[in-house]
Amino acid sequence: MDQTTRILGIESSCDETAAAVVENGRSIASSIVASQIDLHAAYGGIFPEVASRAHIECIESVVSQALSTAHVGLESLDAIAVTRGPGLAGSLVVGMNMAKGMAMGAGLPLIGINHLEAHLYSLWLVADENEPEFPLLGLIVSGGHTELVLMKNHLTYQRLGGTLDDAAGEAFDKIARLLDLGFPGGPAIEAAAEGGDPTAFDFPRAWLEGTWDFSFSGLKTAVLREVRELEPDLEAGVASPSVDLPIADLAASFQAAVVDVLVGKTLSAADEFGAGQLLVAGGVSANRSLRTTFLARSKVQVRVPPIELCTDNAAMIAAAGHWRYLAGQRDALDIDVMPNWPIA
Repeated sequence: MDQTTRILGIESSCDETAAAVVENGRSIASSIVASQIDLHAAYGGIFPEVASRAHIECIESVVSQALSTAHVGLESLDAIAVTRGPGLAGSLVVGMNMAKGMAMGAGLPLIGINHLEAHLYSLWLVADENEPEFPLLGLIVSGGHTELVLMKNHLTYQRLGGTLDDAAGEAFDKIARLLDLGFPGGPAIEAAAEGGDPTAFDFPRAWLEGTWDFSFSGLKTAVLREVRELEPDLEAGVASPSVDLPIADLAASFQAAVVDVLVGKTLSAADEFGAGQLLVAGGVSANRSLRTTFLARSKVQVRVPPIELCTDNAAMIAAAGHWRYLAGQRDALDIDVMPNWPIA
């Protein structure tokens, strides 16, 4: 499977409008991302209607910039890959309609891509590193997803488990809101945790023995209870800036609990299924504590993408599109988005 390809990827599953051109599933010719973080900060989370409107306003320019930066025209492409799901329905539709229009106009194949699969393929885009080796275990950890996936070969997956409630990134967002640290929660908690004592508070770990699933709702509740004890007059679930809470210790202890479970269960699964490598991908994989803990505790190689490939981007969509294209996938122009599309 060493056929040369040039794939245009389009991503609009949540709050980033992105387009990229990737060659041979490995080399990024361009990667353009228009973030909406500032638009959603006032809401403390993603506001779906605002997100879809923002995608509409900038997707044409983002795609044009990706093609221009890569110095290619539509006639030089082999296919257009676009996120089909999972994600916000309104946001997904914007990217899908853009891809359909371009594919129809240029007579190019259209390939719908699973966003979770694409996060795994972000590891194929790391320059100067060999391709990951099978079988491998993938931890996809982001604002909307926490999934453990055994990848036996290209495009062949076994979902081992996932979150039963809040995704890890969602838990970060909610605790950041509780502590009045702002949005997005992951970077805010990480920054606040610097200098904090991760053992200051003995927050619970939900190990869910006998499964490969995760749960962070109990941890979230435990942090809320602790804050309420420290600040009895807590209102609307948000701490007051006027109260001298031990923010660094709370953030560090919460982060340590999340990291402990993510790393512990992933390493146990890797051992159970004989994975030779670990792939950790998704927005939360940018967390330094998570990265360093994996590297310190894992007996097998741990591969984490560079920061710019952790968060949502279109290069990973195009990379997955390369393998789908080689496998013969061609989707009709009437395909619809799948907001709840599982990886396996």
